[in-house]
Amino acid sequence: MEYINNYIEENKDRFLEELFGLIRIPSVSSIKSHKPDMYKAAEYWKEMLLKSGADKAEVFDTPGNPVTYGEKMIDTALPTVLVYGHMDVMPVDPIEKWDSNPFEPEIRGGKIYARGADDDKGQSMMHAKAFELMVKTNTLPCNIKFMIEGEEEVGSPNLGKWCEENKEMLAADVILVSDTTMLAPDTPSITTGLRGLAYWQVEVTGPNRDLHSGMFGGAVANPINVLCSMIDKMVDKKGKVTIPGFYDDVLEVSSEERELLGRAPFDAEKYKKAIDVKELAGEEGFSTTEHTGIRPTFDVCGIWGGYTGEGAKTVLPSKAYAKISSRLVPNQDHLKIAELFKNHFENIAPKSVKVEVTSLHGGQGYVCPIDIPAYQAAEKAYTDVYGKRPVPVRSGGSIPIISTFEEVLGIKSVLMGFGLESDAIHSPNENYPLEQFLTGIKTIPLFYKYFVEMNKVQ
Repeated sequence: MEYINNYIEENKDRFLEELFGLIRIPSVSSIKSHKPDMYKAAEYWKEMLLKSGADKAEVFDTPGNPVTYGEKMIDTALPTVLVYGHMDVMPVDPIEKWDSNPFEPEIRGGKIYARGADDDKGQSMMHAKAFELMVKTNTLPCNIKFMIEGEEEVGSPNLGKWCEENKEMLAADVILVSDTTMLAPDTPSITTGLRGLAYWQVEVTGPNRDLHSGMFGGAVANPINVLCSMIDKMVDKKGKVTIPGFYDDVLEVSSEERELLGRAPFDAEKYKKAIDVKELAGEEGFSTTEHTGIRPTFDVCGIWGGYTGEGAKTVLPSKAYAKISSRLVPNQDHLKIAELFKNHFENIAPKSVKVEVTSLHGGQGYVCPIDIPAYQAAEKAYTDVYGKRPVPVRSGGSIPIISTFEEVLGIKSVLMGFGLESDAIHSPNENYPLEQFLTGIKTIPLFYKYFVEMNKVQ
């Protein structure tokens, strides 16, 4: 590993400047006015891949934001790794909560502070620099392809079709992704499962206009009251979702795998203190880590209606709204769940209101077997660098496009994340420890080494 350490030490300042250049592009995919920035980021990636050693790189248009593709094919008889990452970032609001300009990266206390520092510009950049390291030191052991998209933060609505149209170009043996977290800086872990997602907006309508709550209150159903009552019925006292058929396709995790997942260190008191709550909740019969990893959920993400301005206004509102999400486990189909919720929620509505449910987006869950060569190569790479075997974990989060890759391209993905829960992704003051960034660059080349060796054995 000496050549890896030496190359990183000699080039780490430049690595950071190149990352900072990418971060300075405000590539917010959910805001239409940033569409030109998406193309700036795509071109930046194209030039970076070419400078790092790619034989070719190109920016592809989609009906939404662009995709940057690059490759270096050294021998078609060798394995091929397809690296996936995303160039888009979340909005920065509330801007007043940031301690520095979110698009002007700063290093404070050994951490890079900026939007995208971790998710996913910092983590994707590790792969570009690991690739450069292998090319420049003549140690790249196989073919490598890059697919960097611009719509991950809005659900990757166009990438599935783009992959379908470019299946031959994207052919590979495995997809390598760094868009997840580790348990702790000194406790490596590999994400072996992602939950799926179904997301809705509901609209409850009562009277045809806002009414005076004194003149009509008590005689006319209040849509906000009705909505709250309906939502309250969606989860029972044992923490189980009450939608008929919701659990029909849930694959129960074996006791052996639950024991393995339970080895991940977890301090409930520290967890509660970090988020300032006195008690945790969840489905009866499962641990907190199982609640967020192997069980489905139902959550209200936002609710509004009526008068919410300063002071008082005695109004019985005409409408009430909510945004609702359900995290799903592998084998639960998000389209089926979306329909089950819509039918159930509309059916339990009293006749005093009208209910409309709109599905906004969703995606399937994903599981990576721990007995495939790609996982074992990642495991060995982490072990070499950290001196301890990584813990397999199931993430509570969702990356819907990962299951799409398997469906469309027929390729498994290995999730080698180096982020930390403390990195505040999607929040003000997102950050990424310098040590994690550099350690990622150190670990990734070892994955390639072991992946090729294991494929030779087979």
